[in-house]
Amino acid sequence: MAARFTDHLRALADPIWRAQHEHPFVRGIGDGTLREDRFRHWIEQDYCFLIEYCRLFGLAAARAPDLATLERFADLLQATAHGEMELHRAYAHSCGVDAAALERTAPGPTTRAYTDFLLRVAATGDFAELVAALLPCMWGFSELGQALAARGAPAPPAYAQWIATYADPEFAALAAWCRDLLDRLAAGAPPTQRARLEAAFLISSRYEYLFWDASYRLEAWPV
Repeated sequence: MAARFTDHLRALADPIWRAQHEHPFVRGIGDGTLREDRFRHWIEQDYCFLIEYCRLFGLAAARAPDLATLERFADLLQATAHGEMELHRAYAHSCGVDAAALERTAPGPTTRAYTDFLLRVAATGDFAELVAALLPCMWGFSELGQALAARGAPAPPAYAQWIATYADPEFAALAAWCRDLLDRLAAGAPPTQRARLEAAFLISSRYEYLFWDASYRLEAWPV
């Protein structure tokens, strides 16, 4: 069996992804010990992130090389805007944050930097770079969800639901589809393009780690 390009990317990023698994925010979700203010911070910032991630899916649909890929990214936009974001509103409500307050949340430094990076890649890179940049979020959450689910559900209902959401086989299927797409796009790519795909994947992976860390530190703009 031929080696997959996405397996190569995952191996390159392994130290970053292992650091995510070991981060105290992620461990705290898994064992139920994460402080609620840190989880609330993550909900608020991820809500801001998902708005821009929807824009990324829209750009991916617009730049898709064929109708089937366009339809899939349009479906992802719909599912994120109406499904995942509604789940975040429910999480926020459980933490005492009403919908109006959630909508007023301003992106923090890491959220702004990560989403600006993603949209810059979408605007200035080729379609394969766009896919390489968005994959670590989708694939990484699926991997984390499955790893945490294997340890058993934590006591706090919100944390148990969080794990169940990202451990869901349907979510894993989305990540698998995105991996397959990138493998096809990278097939036969020259070394210069492969290097750009590696860079996009690694930078997004680093931002994924920083996103966990920002909420653990309750990051805010210093001035």
